[in-house]
Amino acid sequence: MPVVVAPDHVHHDVATGVWCGVTEATDELPVRAEIIATACAAAGAPMIEASNHGPEVLLRVHDERFLGVLETAHQRWVADGHLESPGIPYVAPYFFPPVAGRHGGNRLRGAATIRAEIGFYAMDTLTCIGAGTWIGAKAATDAAATAADLVAGGQRVAYAVCRPPGHHAGRAFFGGSCYLNNAAVAAAQLRHAGAGRVAIVDIDAHHGNGTQAIFWNDPSVFYGSVHVDPAAGWFPHTVGHADEVDDTATNCNMPVHPVADDGDWLNACTTLLTTVGLFEPEALVVSLGVDAAVDDPNSPLLVTDRGFAAIGRMIAGLDRPTVFVHEGGYVLATLAAHTLAVLQGFES
Repeated sequence: MPVVVAPDHVHHDVATGVWCGVTEATDELPVRAEIIATACAAAGAPMIEASNHGPEVLLRVHDERFLGVLETAHQRWVADGHLESPGIPYVAPYFFPPVAGRHGGNRLRGAATIRAEIGFYAMDTLTCIGAGTWIGAKAATDAAATAADLVAGGQRVAYAVCRPPGHHAGRAFFGGSCYLNNAAVAAAQLRHAGAGRVAIVDIDAHHGNGTQAIFWNDPSVFYGSVHVDPAAGWFPHTVGHADEVDDTATNCNMPVHPVADDGDWLNACTTLLTTVGLFEPEALVVSLGVDAAVDDPNSPLLVTDRGFAAIGRMIAGLDRPTVFVHEGGYVLATLAAHTLAVLQGFES
């Protein structure tokens, strides 16, 4: 299958975030995309460089003011003197006005400093913004849109090597290492190209709360996710439960218990894909995260390459034009193997 890469992803290179008040090293690094791309090329996949799709693809799924704040956040951080005080190279929120509801102020009015305004949009303190974050995140969306173009143009399948990932980013919020929603961009691009109904299948270990929020009550886009149960204490903690059903019945969450193995995970996937089939989509977008792997500490799930290959075959069984968009998966030694297991399973 054609594999779309976006070299500008390397500009997003944030080394640390803040978790529970403690500065920690991040594992969402540029090398992730390089490892995957190298493995795909070695496997014989045709490699295609993403084309610039401008702001239009973003405005279909994101709020315009949010995009403006995200694009200029680091410039404002520097202008506010924060490289010297507190001496942090990344935009890191500390003040969260939405908690106070209307008494937290109007985000359309903004705030005098970026350290305050970014709190209107940040879901956590772990997802910091560096000097090249906007360029890297935009490049990831261009990869997703380019893969969608290939599929809309007649390709059976295409895979976008997206990083940073995207499924935790909503219309006007970011977090969970995600800034712009790549899967949502791909789905909207397919719709723009003429697909009447698009289904997004999210197999990342964590619920794609941003994607769910973007397409909530949208009868033309189905969102379904198999993920570790947030009720067991896993990110995104407060959303992703099975009873979250929208008015259009186009949202389906399949949380699994924390030590779900191939059998348990694939059973949930089977149920989800059956529901997707009933929706009768004209095209699919797959949020391909492999952090459900048994060796990935970012989730407690126990999926092996056998399970990843099986889900690839199951998705192929839906027999729909398909765009794969990369999400999570952070163990560098096995990231490529897990990813190729899904993609090769699809093509087997």
